[in-house]
Amino acid sequence: MSGLSPKFPLLYDRKDGFYLLNKTYKEVVSQNLKNLILTAPGERIMDINFGVGIYKLLFAQESSEMREELSARIASQVAKYMPFVNILEVNIFPNEEERQYYAGEISNYINVFIMYAIPSLDLEDTLEINITDI
Repeated sequence: MSGLSPKFPLLYDRKDGFYLLNKTYKEVVSQNLKNLILTAPGERIMDINFGVGIYKLLFAQESSEMREELSARIASQVAKYMPFVNILEVNIFPNEEERQYYAGEISNYINVFIMYAIPSLDLEDTLEINITDI
């Protein structure tokens, strides 16, 4: 079966040819959105402005300003590089209250849930990104 793009990480697949492939537009958009979120600004060759750089927030002080900055950065990067995607909501866990409640029991981690829509495909989906200090 033919595909639209290689699936990351690259894995050999006899059925698809050299690499396992994304076979739906939903898979392609989800993979591209995840790459945009995980790429640090300056990391992509020829476009130093590409990327959200979410890893730098792993050890950042938890605050409402940090959450607003991350949400704004995601929205602006998606608007610039994936204008066909509408960000509906960004949720970041754990929040300040959860960190205080579980103090000492949890390590550094961030779970980001990005709800988005692709109007041209009449599609809504949620991308979950888990960042840990491991």
